[in-house]
Amino acid sequence: MPPISEVRLYISGLWLLVRGNPAGFRCLDISDRGMMRSFWAIVWSLPAIASSWIWWRLAYLQGLPEGQSLGGIFFLRMGMLEAANWLLPLVLAGVLALVMGFGRHFPAIVLITNWLSVPFAYIYGVLSLMLIALPGLTAIIALLWLAAILSLIIALTRIFKMLLGDQTLMVATLTMVLIVPSLLVSDVLEKFLGVYPN
Repeated sequence: MPPISEVRLYISGLWLLVRGNPAGFRCLDISDRGMMRSFWAIVWSLPAIASSWIWWRLAYLQGLPEGQSLGGIFFLRMGMLEAANWLLPLVLAGVLALVMGFGRHFPAIVLITNWLSVPFAYIYGVLSLMLIALPGLTAIIALLWLAAILSLIIALTRIFKMLLGDQTLMVATLTMVLIVPSLLVSDVLEKFLGVYPN
């Protein structure tokens, strides 16, 4: 598992790329090995993911009849949902990379997407805790959530422009493939897995 110093180096490199500084690539291991190691980002994100699950569980419990509780199966299903949301966009990005002829950049795309997910997972985690602690500020927190999603889109777009060059359509398509499917599939999977709040 990469130590915190290595994770900090990766995130610093991504921040440099967002700012348009190609020196950020020197902070990233974009080899096949680096791509595989980037999946440790899931483990680094687990505390933030757990806080989101706690908020989701509380929202789900509010729709249950009084006295009914949830077992461990709820968290198993949330884990399945999280895995699908993490992996499906990467699979679709791989297909897109093959079709559009930039497959050689796929390891970098996976690495960038995985490690960029870590800071945003913590942003969403903090917002989830705010929803639990400050339910009266739901509208403001929803706006912050939207701002976070827009920030992620902007960050991915700027980094992929550094990686793929001035290919606006390709960059926009890749960014949307990594964002939109998880937003659409989440709703379907939540209902299918029985974890959608009533």
